[in-house]
Amino acid sequence: MARVLITGCSTGFGRATAVELTKRGHEVLATARRPETLEDLDVAEKMRLDVDEDGSVSDTVKAAGRIDALVNNAGFGITGPVEHVPLPEFRRMFETNVLGALRMIQAVLPQMRDRGNGTIVNVTSLAGLVTPPNGGAYSATKHALEAVSEALHYEVGHFGVRVALVEPGFFETEFQAKEPRYGLDEPPYDELDRQWQSAFGKLQGDGPAPGAEPAAQVIADAVEGTEQRLRWPIGADADMVLSARSTMDDETFEATMRGALDLTW
Repeated sequence: MARVLITGCSTGFGRATAVELTKRGHEVLATARRPETLEDLDVAEKMRLDVDEDGSVSDTVKAAGRIDALVNNAGFGITGPVEHVPLPEFRRMFETNVLGALRMIQAVLPQMRDRGNGTIVNVTSLAGLVTPPNGGAYSATKHALEAVSEALHYEVGHFGVRVALVEPGFFETEFQAKEPRYGLDEPPYDELDRQWQSAFGKLQGDGPAPGAEPAAQVIADAVEGTEQRLRWPIGADADMVLSARSTMDDETFEATMRGALDLTW
């Protein structure tokens, strides 16, 4: 049984992962900025944590004691063309999605290194590997977390600490409904938004998008894993896009995706 701290457990992947790991017999420390959102979770401990605040991270990690595995899941998205996403929103998202995860890593890693074991799971996204239109801001944060995680993998494997990148494609959670939108409801980018929404639907294939549970199962597998496997993509769309991207140059990949998705923009 591992003692696992998960960030961002109020909804979505974090909440589903807390449930999944508890079912598997692990001792889960579920955290959220608003602890009242955790009241109905049946986990070992519920703690307030704001990954944007140095003091909150320090206090929570100190109160948690031993942490065998950290799941960095807290984050949010913003949708809009690069031209129109406000710079303060860029900064706010980097603060949470990148620096928030880094705060947690720096706070937890010393005890793992001293013990000679531990696992850090960073939840990124398919968007951290392939950037769609109107997704530059969000993808930038996930690309950054991918870079931090890859370096960390090389740095701390020597000390017996595993690093795993979980890269979900599209899953139906409350995450999408909360995304602010900028510059998409009027010219010149409204037509791009219409085309991309149609294309995005084709990427999902037939039937409804899966909920958070399949992703939670893979996150839990990554927590329990023993091999030094860095990347864990999830979803049919992730498999399809990454397979195409890995075998094509930039121009061929763009032409292929435009053709498959009927993008004329």
